Amino acid sequence: MSKRVALPVLVAAFLAASSGCATTTFQSTWRAPNARPLQIAGKKVVGLFVGINPTLRRIAEDSMAREISARGAQGVPAYTVLSDDEIKDRDQSKAKLEQLGFSGVVVMRIVGRETQYRYEPGYWYGYPYYRRFWGGYWGWGWGRVYEPGYLTVDRIVSVETLVYSFEQDELVWAGISRTLDPARLDAFVAELAQAVSDQMVRDGLLPPR
Repeated sequence: MSKRVALPVLVAAFLAASSGCATTTFQSTWRAPNARPLQIAGKKVVGLFVGINPTLRRIAEDSMAREISARGAQGVPAYTVLSDDEIKDRDQSKAKLEQLGFSGVVVMRIVGRETQYRYEPGYWYGYPYYRRFWGGYWGWGWGRVYEPGYLTVDRIVSVETLVYSFEQDELVWAGISRTLDPARLDAFVAELAQAVSDQMVRDGLLPPR
């Protein structure tokens, strides 16, 4: 949802946290041609958010795990099974996830941020009737108020989502999404995870919820 911000408070509004609802769409998606439908009911799937901020990564992975579990799998945040050091070591991470019996991983990574500005011009509706107040200007004026111009500020976040099947040993689905005016990180990831799972249902990789 776009925010309409008066020009004098543009900077303050830009720095403030967004409280509007987000809207997620996919810029592109891909499904492996030979990928089989994923049988995830009851299986362990790790949610991994690639980022350098440990706190943000934990919030995102918790949200990812909840959405994975909502699809019938056992969603597990990566930070609960892989330490900050282990997660950067491919061999250690692979061995540990295989030992713990994970069947796949959902990976999310922010790949772009942008701010779009759109100016909405003001309007002036003709000339008022000044001669009489109650029978002229009063009714006319309230219906023809001048509206100053506003600057619409849209924040857009692009995220790469990858779904790997350890059982099929390959990337089975990928997508680049764009979310307009994301709010809190957990709510943003929850919406994105929901959009990803819905798209994978349409692509025949997940059963309907």
